[in-house]
Amino acid sequence: MEFHPKISMTINGHIFSYRLFEALEGISNYWSQREAAKKLGISHAVLNRRISESEEKLGFLLVETSGAGSGLTLEGNKILERYQRYLNRLKDRDKPVICGGHIATGLLDVLSHHYGLEAVIYSTDDENAIQMAEMDLVDVLVLDDPVHAFLRDLDFYPIAYDHLVLVSGAEKNPRNLDDLEGGNFVEIPFSAQRLAWNTLDNLGIDYKIVNLCRSPIIALKMVQQSDDLHTFLNRSFTSGSDLLAEDTRHLISLVLWNKNRELKDFLEYILGRGQIIIENWGFERIV
Repeated sequence: MEFHPKISMTINGHIFSYRLFEALEGISNYWSQREAAKKLGISHAVLNRRISESEEKLGFLLVETSGAGSGLTLEGNKILERYQRYLNRLKDRDKPVICGGHIATGLLDVLSHHYGLEAVIYSTDDENAIQMAEMDLVDVLVLDDPVHAFLRDLDFYPIAYDHLVLVSGAEKNPRNLDDLEGGNFVEIPFSAQRLAWNTLDNLGIDYKIVNLCRSPIIALKMVQQSDDLHTFLNRSFTSGSDLLAEDTRHLISLVLWNKNRELKDFLEYILGRGQIIIENWGFERIV
């Protein structure tokens, strides 16, 4: 079956059907209302009425006519561009889109390369990745912290284990948890670091979050360039102290947002032969 999405839009409180936007697109392409009407299979009078009635509701012109023909006004172009952006979201993608946390997408980049899957990969935090998936912009969602999948009751697959290591500045080399008392930390929001903060809180260790950043790469650089900063990063990403290894062990999870045959086969590979690659890249195998 072939699907061709057509959408309506609400503008300034008025609902406009796809017919208006097809008319605007035709005028934009052909610079002629008559030619646009012909391509749409309607009369010039019908097209003209669609435009004029819409302009009356909106209170501004969508189309302007000159000796060279008809074209869209600035406002007409803005509306058409917005419509086309929404429409593009509904089109089938040539390549599957993988989106998720920085650690998980790094792993999927390696796995897709070894498997031979051509994919577009976007790295962000788990929260933003889920929002993109809910907008149907994602085919495979991968999460650094499984709590986001639990909270939303997502049907996820565990693909690897990881844990956090303590990374400290040049003059800091904590040997036990008491050495973290009064320490300054860099936090990566919406990451598996929550496991470390929860553990420190439960142990009654006094610490301060003095910097925030979105990427583990930036967090690592911030700590390396400081004498008195700490952070917790994934063991698969960098080396560090295993003081909280057991307390911060967690799943890397995958959600098939698009359950087509190609992606199901890729998941089977990840849970099978791909586990060797997962282990080679510093993660723990699921099986």
